[in-house]
Amino acid sequence: MRKMLRPIMFVGTGSDVGKSVVNAAFCRIFKQDGYCPAPFKAQNMSLNSYATPENLEIGRAQAMQAEACGVECKVEMNPVLLKPTSYLSSQVVLNGKPVGNMSASKYFIDTDREKLFNEAFNAFKTLDSEFEPVVIEGAGSISEINLWDKDITNMRVAEKANAATYLVADIDRGGVFASVYGTIELLPEKHRNLIEGIIINKFRGDIKLFEEGKEIIEKLTQKPVVGVIPYFRDIYLEQEDSVVIDNKTSTSVKDKINICIVLLPHLSNFTDFDNLERVSNVHLYYSDNTAQIEKADIVILPGSKSTISDFLYLRKKGIDDVIKQLYHKGKQIYGICGGFQMMGTEILDPDKIEGDINKIDALGILPVSTTILKEKRTRQVKFSFCNTKTECLGYEIHMGETKSEIASPVCKIGNTDDGYFLNNKVWGTYIHGIFDNSVVVEHILKQISADIKIDRNFVEFKNSEYDKLANLVRASVDIEYIYKTLQL
Repeated sequence: MRKMLRPIMFVGTGSDVGKSVVNAAFCRIFKQDGYCPAPFKAQNMSLNSYATPENLEIGRAQAMQAEACGVECKVEMNPVLLKPTSYLSSQVVLNGKPVGNMSASKYFIDTDREKLFNEAFNAFKTLDSEFEPVVIEGAGSISEINLWDKDITNMRVAEKANAATYLVADIDRGGVFASVYGTIELLPEKHRNLIEGIIINKFRGDIKLFEEGKEIIEKLTQKPVVGVIPYFRDIYLEQEDSVVIDNKTSTSVKDKINICIVLLPHLSNFTDFDNLERVSNVHLYYSDNTAQIEKADIVILPGSKSTISDFLYLRKKGIDDVIKQLYHKGKQIYGICGGFQMMGTEILDPDKIEGDINKIDALGILPVSTTILKEKRTRQVKFSFCNTKTECLGYEIHMGETKSEIASPVCKIGNTDDGYFLNNKVWGTYIHGIFDNSVVVEHILKQISADIKIDRNFVEFKNSEYDKLANLVRASVDIEYIYKTLQL
């Protein structure tokens, strides 16, 4: 069948302006309108990742956008993923597999940018042959002029993909006129001409009052403002950028079940806790403050990209002692992936995968020992939790093997064991997304209140939120104009 629409691309005036959310909205809009869209982001930097059905690793945002499209995620949707291991270096994941750790300077200066771009664009071409339209997301700002010659993810992609390109700006952070005008003016003419319109995001108040603002932007840029999307708090979506955690670093509250996620420097996959956050009688917060951790009813040690480094951070702040004290007092302590490793007796790194330290003593709460391995395990899993009959879904992404002398699994993945179950209040698992399953959420909350019942289907809930987002964005933009720019 002949295609009717060319690709569309959403680029930004900066990071965290809402590109991922706008992209997801249009993924769902095109699905609603009878097309078969797919997301694409050539290069993503994030500690939130996901496993594809082929056991490959991509950015969590692209997996979320694939959900909005109603399709299975594929590695081609995010061929280059950078997972920070420190402020200066990242693990590079190419086509779903780690290829090593690199400093930022080595990645940008020493890698063959042409080869990397071709790898990324080949992934785009694969998607473009299967889906219509491909909904492309840029990264950061498109006017980082010092990085233009190294670009593999922004306007170079827009140009080669012949994508109808829209600039997204965040009015809530202020300076929207300068950021939009400056971003466009800094572009070379050939890239400026690719911009079909501007979307103003996160507007608070009466949008009618911004009519003059739209006219000013259009006059300054000679580009139409095709939409003003209101700031919303009643639509729940997975967020990619860990900036959102800054708004969740609060303390305990009265008359709620307080769940504290221990705030790690390299915390990964914070989307693991989105479903917990939606339970009406739960207050979930992140903290690395010992006093705030002590006030929690439930403490969860999350995943980490640098488990040994992050555990040493906990030790330096005295958080390790607090967690052990809470355990001896009978508080609920759970660990996910790296957090599970920290709950054991020791973590070994004989090949120094994570750094120069080859062994540390850990919390000693669970009788397990972890060895960091060179090979990363990445897979989606179906599992049973604590011998229940309900089939649960999750995924694994880790570079360690954890063993114990006596098997006491939390979960069964087919015929294999996962994690270690000490008791109902203390266990650890390698499964990300475990709290997306109602049987697990109900289990941990029943330890506090036996009459709690959780029967919400999280998959159905997320699906309804994609529709709400799409309907809001559709009503906020000139969808007819946007479709015109997509015509081949």
